[in-house]
Amino acid sequence: MSPLEPPRARRVAIVGGTRIPFARSDGPYATAANQEMLTAALNGLVERYGLQAPGAVGEFVAGAVLKHSRDFNLARETVLGSALDARTPAYDIQQACGTGLQAVIAAANKIALGQTESAVAGGADTASDAPLGVNDRLRRILLAARRAKSPGARLAALSRIRPGHLVPDIPRNAEPRTGLSMGEHAAVTARAWGVSRAAQDELAAASHQRLAAAYERGFFQDLVVPFRGLARDQNLRPGSTPEKLAALKPVFGTDGPEPTMTAGNSTPLTDGAATVLLASEEWAAARGLKPLAHLTAYETAAVDFPHGDVAGGEDGLLMAPAYAVPRLLERAGLGIEDFDLIEIHEAFASQVLATLAAWEKRGLAPVDRARLNVAGSSLATGHPFAATGARIVATLAKLLAERDGPGRGLISVCAAGGQGVTAVLERA
Repeated sequence: MSPLEPPRARRVAIVGGTRIPFARSDGPYATAANQEMLTAALNGLVERYGLQAPGAVGEFVAGAVLKHSRDFNLARETVLGSALDARTPAYDIQQACGTGLQAVIAAANKIALGQTESAVAGGADTASDAPLGVNDRLRRILLAARRAKSPGARLAALSRIRPGHLVPDIPRNAEPRTGLSMGEHAAVTARAWGVSRAAQDELAAASHQRLAAAYERGFFQDLVVPFRGLARDQNLRPGSTPEKLAALKPVFGTDGPEPTMTAGNSTPLTDGAATVLLASEEWAAARGLKPLAHLTAYETAAVDFPHGDVAGGEDGLLMAPAYAVPRLLERAGLGIEDFDLIEIHEAFASQVLATLAAWEKRGLAPVDRARLNVAGSSLATGHPFAATGARIVATLAKLLAERDGPGRGLISVCAAGGQGVTAVLERA
C-alpha cells in the first residue's frame, strides 16, 4: 500500500463492557461526581479484562452532558484516577443522549482505520450533582469589576449587586429553541402519532419485567460492578404491571386533551456511568479474548424540531432515528426483518412507539416486539444521559453472543437537539 492509499477498513470487535448500577437522582450517588462514577466503571473494565499493563489500551473516549467546569477534561482525568495506564490518551465527546454511542463510534473509526488497536468508550452523567451557574446578571457585574481600571471603579461595579443577583442559574431540562422540556416535546409527538396510554404502560411494564428477568438469570453478572452499596439498577421495579402503571397521574402534556405520559412510562432523572472495550480482531486474539460481536455500521440524523414538533408535525424532538434507521438499512442492504434483536433507547414509552410507527410509515416492516429490548431498557434501568449508549452496546453485544449461531442487532438512540444516533452490531 502506498503512503497516499487510504487504509482498508478492519472489522471492529466489541470485547465487553462494564457499568455501575444506575441510580435515581438525589439517591445513593447524590454526592458522586461524573469522574468518580466513570472511574468506577472504567476500573471494573480494567480488572475484568486485565488492562493494567502499559499501553494495553490505545485511547479512552467518553463524555458527559451535565458537566461542571472541573469536568473540562473528564476522560483524561478519569484515566489518571483509574487503574488504566496513565499514558493512555483520552478525549471528551458530547452529543446529548447519543454521547455514549457516539463515543463508541469515534473509537471504532480509529480501530477500523488502523490508527489504534484497542480503545475504551463510554460516558457518565449525574442529575444529582448538576452544575449551578452564576446568575448571568451577577456574572456581568463581576466581569465589569474585573475590567475596572481603579479601586473606585471596581467598587462602583460591585455596588450594583442586589440580593436577586445571588440566585444561581439551575440547569433546565428544556430545549433552548422552544423552551419546552423533553417530556413536553414527547407529549406533542405522542398526540401527533396517536400513541395511547395503555400502549405506553404496557411497554414500560415489559421493560421492568424483562430487566428483572435478566438480573435473575445472572445476565448482568459480568456487565455491572457494585458501586456505593448498589448491586443492581435502583429504578428497577420487578412488580410493574400495566394495571399498576395505569393508576399514575399524567405529568407531561397536561395542558392538552387526554394526557397520557406519566412518571411510570417516562425515564427518571438518573446518575450512572458505563464503558465498552473495543478492539481489532488481532488485538483480541493475541490476548485470548473472544469478541461478543462486531460493530459494522452506523448512521446519525437530525430533524428540524423547532418547526416540526411544536407545529404537530412528524419531526418531533426525539424522532431523528425515524430518518437515521431507514437510511442506515438502505445503505447496508438490510430490512428490519433481518435483525434478531432491536434496542431502542426508551427516553419515553411514547417516543419508542412513535418511532416504531414512523419506521412503518417509511416502508420498514413492523418490529416483532419479542425482539425489542429483550433485557429491558431505559424505562427500567434509568437514563444517565451520556452513559446510555455504552450500556446498550454492551448489553446488545452480550445478547448476540448468547445466541446459537450468527445474529444481528440494531441500536436506535434519540437525543436532545433533535438528533439520533443508530448502529448495527453483528455476530458471525
